[in-house]
Parts: sequence; structure tokens; C-alpha cells
Amino acid sequence: MTAPQIIRSEIGWIGVGKMGNPMATRLIEAGHNLTICDPVVENRASLVARGAQVSTSAGELAARCALIFVTIPNDTVLAELIDDGRDRNGLMAHIASGTVLVEMSTVSPQLSEQVAGALAARGVGYLRCPISGSTTLARAGKLTALASGDPIAWETASPYLDLMTVRKFYLGPGEEARYMKLVLNTLVGAMSSILAEALVLGEKGGLTPAQMMEVIAESAVASPLIAYKKDMIAQMDFSPAFSVAQMIKDFTLITEAGRDKEVPMFVAKMILQQYTAASKAGYAELDFFSLFDWIRVTSGLAASA
Repeated sequence: MTAPQIIRSEIGWIGVGKMGNPMATRLIEAGHNLTICDPVVENRASLVARGAQVSTSAGELAARCALIFVTIPNDTVLAELIDDGRDRNGLMAHIASGTVLVEMSTVSPQLSEQVAGALAARGVGYLRCPISGSTTLARAGKLTALASGDPIAWETASPYLDLMTVRKFYLGPGEEARYMKLVLNTLVGAMSSILAEALVLGEKGGLTPAQMMEVIAESAVASPLIAYKKDMIAQMDFSPAFSVAQMIKDFTLITEAGRDKEVPMFVAKMILQQYTAASKAGYAELDFFSLFDWIRVTSGLAASA
């Protein structure tokens, strides 16, 4: 398949929620005309105000667009979107051969592989392109793109990814990007867990969270993630950038992928149990670093709120 000549009116975006909205905004601000599809009016509003066109269905969008970006919540929504053409108004009933579809969500490698087969049967170039970064980084165009799949789709999408990212990696022809995202999320989620236990130990020893984060941020274990979460911990303000509920979803994907590849994932399974317990204790919609507050409470310290 040769790279399609994308013109501005042929760019579509399905799912313009928390992450999709600021990413799509970057394309509009760069001068591209965008057609969007999202069932939530509030998600669409800011993009419509900037001139985006709205399709009433994924199928209508697919019929109009040769390049389609997708940012959706989970496997269930992706499976419904790629329904093998059973829905007459659905994406698969109208997507044309030669279209490039760039799926940017965190979904399971197993489902992604099924999607690849369904799209290949229709001559669609499929780029797995999960994104690493926060909503703040999305607004600033400073995300990291982890891509794998059709090389022509990669070539086609790259100039547009440059508007949303500061780093992008092409990792291979298959599901490599899906696994890379799970690798990163395993480390990110684990950092919250081990940092929480360490901070509670320090607090029991008379230190304050602010004191500890000041030192940790200048220590051998300092990282961009520590720097990003430093003030959150110091101020005990767990307004969500990425919630406990979202981390449960990701760690479920991680442990299921481990089972599929016969990797024990002992620590990941334990961390999933921690997030699940914190969610049941009322932390589900708080930032995943609120695991610190949950461990504080379970250790006998007063809750931050």
C-alpha cells in the first residue's frame, strides 16, 4: 500500500475526551481541518468552537476521512468500534481501502491483534500508537508516541504526530508498541506504590511529605515522574491527572498480558490489589498517587482530607 495523499479535510478523530481533545486541538491550531466523532457534547464543544466538523457516526466519519485518529477508553469501546461491519453505520462498514487508522489508546495487545486482522482484510493501514504522558503534556504538545504496525501508516501519520509529541518511537511491525506502553505503565504504577510505602515510613519517623519530596527530587532516584508529582504529594492534593480507576484498568491489562505470555508478574498483581483496595475505600477518581494517602490511612495516620 502506498502512502495516501492526505488533504486537510480528510483528517478524522474518533473520541475527543480527556486526552483526545487536547491532542486534536493541536491539529486544529496547526491549521488542519478536522472531522470529529464523540457521543459526549461537552467533549466536542471546544473543538467545534475552533471549527471542527462533527460526524454523527463513526461510519460517516470513515466515509469522509483518509486518515483517522482514535482515542477511546478501553478494549470494550474499541471492540464495538471494530465490529467487522455488522453495524451499517459503523466504522468498518464504510472505511475504505487505503485509509490509515492510528489507534492511540491503551488497549490489550490481544484485542489489538484482532483489530489488525480486521483492518488488513479491508486494506486499511493500521498504526498502533499508544501515547505516554499527561493531559498537561498533551496540551503542550509534549507527549511521547510509541508506534508499531504498518510502515506506510507510520510514514503517513508521522508529520501529524510531530504536532502532538516531542518524542516518537517506531518499534516494529506488530504489537510492539502495545507491550511498550504496558512496560512503561507497569513502572509508573509501581513507582506510586513503593513511593507511598517509603513516605509513610518516613512520616511515621517524624518527616513531612514536603520534606521528603524535596530530598527525593534531588536524590539518585529522582525522575521526571517524581518532579511532576512532587507538589501533589507535598500539598496532599490528589486532583486527578490519571486516576486510580484508570490505573486499575491498566494493571488489569498488564497482568492479563503477563498471563498470556507466561510471565508471573508477582509484583504487578500485588500492586493491582493495592489499587483495587484503594478504589473500594473511596479513592477511585483521585489521582493514582493518592495511593500514598490510602496507605497512610491503613497505617493509622489521618487522611489528608
